[in-house]
Amino acid sequence: MVEVPVDVLDGMVMPRYGASSLVDLLPGVLATLTGDPLPDPLGLAGRLHGIRRVVLLLVDGFGFHLMPAAARAGATLADIDAGRLGEVLRLTTGFPSTTPTSLVGLGTGAMPGAHGVLGFHVRIPGTDRVLNHTRWADVPDPAAWQPVPTLFTRAVEAGVAATVVADGAFAGSGLSVSAYRGAEYRAGGEVDELVAGVRATLATRDGPALVYVYHPDLDVTGHVYGIASPEWQEAAADVDRLVTMLATGLPPDTALLVTADHGQLDVPPDHRFDIDRDPRLREGVEVVAGEPRVRYLHVRRGAADDVADAWRGILGDTAWVATRQEVVDLGLFGPIPPDHVERVGDLVVVCRRDFAVTSYGHARREAELVGYHGAMTAAEMEIPLIVIRGG
Repeated sequence: MVEVPVDVLDGMVMPRYGASSLVDLLPGVLATLTGDPLPDPLGLAGRLHGIRRVVLLLVDGFGFHLMPAAARAGATLADIDAGRLGEVLRLTTGFPSTTPTSLVGLGTGAMPGAHGVLGFHVRIPGTDRVLNHTRWADVPDPAAWQPVPTLFTRAVEAGVAATVVADGAFAGSGLSVSAYRGAEYRAGGEVDELVAGVRATLATRDGPALVYVYHPDLDVTGHVYGIASPEWQEAAADVDRLVTMLATGLPPDTALLVTADHGQLDVPPDHRFDIDRDPRLREGVEVVAGEPRVRYLHVRRGAADDVADAWRGILGDTAWVATRQEVVDLGLFGPIPPDHVERVGDLVVVCRRDFAVTSYGHARREAELVGYHGAMTAAEMEIPLIVIRGG
């Protein structure tokens, strides 16, 4: 990793891999449950001493800096935010700060470069096809595309019962296989179904157990309505109810951990550059991937310098336009093998502040969203880890 140029990354939060990041979470949990000498930079083995069963809830889009807003939606989140319930640590997600990258990083304990799920949309090398990791069935083969064994598999091999409780629509998808393979999958979508799934699972687990719960609604609501909306407050109230129900009556040998995959911010309509409405942004570009806050540009041979100059001239200080090599050298993905490098664009456009690059002609629904994430502001990168012990 090279030294980070402060003038280039001013206002951006670097992933804190190996110190306090999402990928450091499950190794510490397994160190607690198995006694194996796994890396534990978060000190979870000490915080969870005597714990034999862990319920890990991931609330999609529940950024650290959204906790005060969410606290207005319910008493339990208010108690957590005020320090009256549990302990709150501040972690970073990985880069980019987006769901597929984060879920696989959590499930494997590996940095993005190693597991290869390097964004929401990624071009499949050697083709013009762009893979949407959230709508990924079985091509490419998840075991080949994401080669790192999951920590759920390691848990089962160590005698820890591992279960995922999430919407049944996600079962068997390429993303679920990449992130959770090795765990038993129990379907549950609404809050009551998730809680019932957790309770039923714990009722049948006498030994060490890990139950992972995924709740997507806060993120979806933020995308569609924005985090300043009444709808987002309603979704936060559901999160409060879910956390309350999971935390109530925890036995002394069980702990509830609550975290997120990223935060979120609203992007004003006049802070959007549209690739399809400005032909200068299409010149020399063959394939556009990534998402509105972080774009991967795959360009014609020999056109990288011209494309970079054009984008820098148009976007100015609203984005950092970097080469693939610059991003890799800065360690944003962690170490990355040659097989995964070409999944990253020849150029990487990381938006600053509350700006975005949309594609209204090719992805109208995405372009009309209110809330976004993916880039490197504190609002997107920093996430909570809430630790609530039973008893």
